[in-house]
Parts: sequence; C-alpha cells; structure tokens
Amino acid sequence: MYFGNIKPFSIENGPGVRVSLFVSGCTHHCPGCFSADTWDFQYGAPFTEETEGKILEMLQPEYITGLTILGGDPGEPVNQAALLPLLRRIKKELPTKNIWVYSGYLYEAFLPGGTAYCDASEEFLRLCDVMVDGPFIEAEKDRLLAFRGSGNQRIIDLEKTRKTGTVTEILWEA
Repeated sequence: MYFGNIKPFSIENGPGVRVSLFVSGCTHHCPGCFSADTWDFQYGAPFTEETEGKILEMLQPEYITGLTILGGDPGEPVNQAALLPLLRRIKKELPTKNIWVYSGYLYEAFLPGGTAYCDASEEFLRLCDVMVDGPFIEAEKDRLLAFRGSGNQRIIDLEKTRKTGTVTEILWEA
C-alpha cells in the first residue's frame, strides 16, 4: 500500500485533534473529489513499518483523540488488508484512541457478498470505531455538514451497528 500524506494535527476529519492518514488508491473517482491525486494506487510513498511507527508516535500525546484514515479509499480491499497491522497495533498499544475511516463504499459493501468484502473486511470493521460511508456526490455537497462532504454520506457507529445488526448513524451538528 502507498500513502499520499499524513497530517499530524487535523480537526476536520472527526472530533478532537486527530492524526489523518491519506492512503492511495480509489476506484470510485467521484467528480469533485478533494484528493483526486490519491486515486492512483501508487501515489506518494510506500507504507512501511517505519511509517506505521511514526503514526503510533504521533498518536501518543493525550490531546490526540485518534486516527482518521481516508484517501484514496481505505475501504478498497487491498487497502483493508494492508491497514490491519496498523489498526491492530493502535487497539493494543493505544486502546483509548478511536479510529475513523472514510470510504466511498457503503457499509453494506463490506459485508459478505458486497463489492468491498474481502478476507480482511470483518476484522477491518471490528478494529474501526466510526465509518463515514458513501461516495462524495458533488450535487449534495454541503460545507455545513460536520465531518462529511455530501449529504448522502453517513457517519456510522460501527460498534452499535455490530451489536444491533442495523446501521446506527451518529448525528452531528456542525
């Protein structure tokens, strides 16, 4: 897996001060995407153990709420599998930090039979706390929406969704 950027201090991609990892690779190619350069699966630099270590270090301070992974699309099956070691380490070493993931795929696509489903999907979803799902739709762009770019996108509480078996959205006021 490649990544395009790591922002050590981000407030726009989830609550609190976060570390944001922009992975490379996206097949959605949404018109109006703010990071179209990350569509290429080999954009940026290779994601290495050293990169993983730097992210863990950036997450250490108490004022950092968690990690947000976006891109590109971390939900691309090849990216899901590549992200598992990082997600596992965060949950083990920094269990108070939450993990948000943005994907152009709908949540349902990560379930068996879905277009994003792969061998890594169940663990990937289990290790993430919140998913902002759905493609960016330029006609539904709204700058007043908290933590999402267009009105079709959902902010999903993954733990509650697992427990209830029904997608549980988090409603956020801007």
